[in-house]
Amino acid sequence: MKHFFILLLTGAFLLTACSSPKDIEVHSAWVRPTAKGENAAVYLTIHNHSDKDDELIGVSSTVADVIEIHESKMNNDVMTMNMLESLPLAAGEEVTFEAGGLHMMMTNIKQELALGEHIGIILHFKNHKDIVVNVHIENSMPEEDHDHE
Repeated sequence: MKHFFILLLTGAFLLTACSSPKDIEVHSAWVRPTAKGENAAVYLTIHNHSDKDDELIGVSSTVADVIEIHESKMNNDVMTMNMLESLPLAAGEEVTFEAGGLHMMMTNIKQELALGEHIGIILHFKNHKDIVVNVHIENSMPEEDHDHE
């Protein structure tokens, strides 16, 4: 199953590597190295280049039991984390998922996330087709951009 997902992700990437952003673009996706069974946060940037509002309604992957959209906020000097059912994405808006703010929380990771490797996640939108995202396993944001379907 893992090999099939990698082939699917590679094929989608190769088919669109030379295309220009049309609707929703995802780039700078990364996650820190993590042991099997642990949790990890995925960070990335989503840009809605279209003239239509949309909404991120979910995230999935074969590498974790669950992936939820979360938001961290400071409340009275205490950092709190809340799950979001969805995330509005206005026309022309760019939303950045970063440490201390929005992130995608992967729970019960099914394999070690080793430095320098990649995993795939799928972003589900209310109106736009699903987007397959190549997530770099790095200690900080990768320099490569525009790694999406």
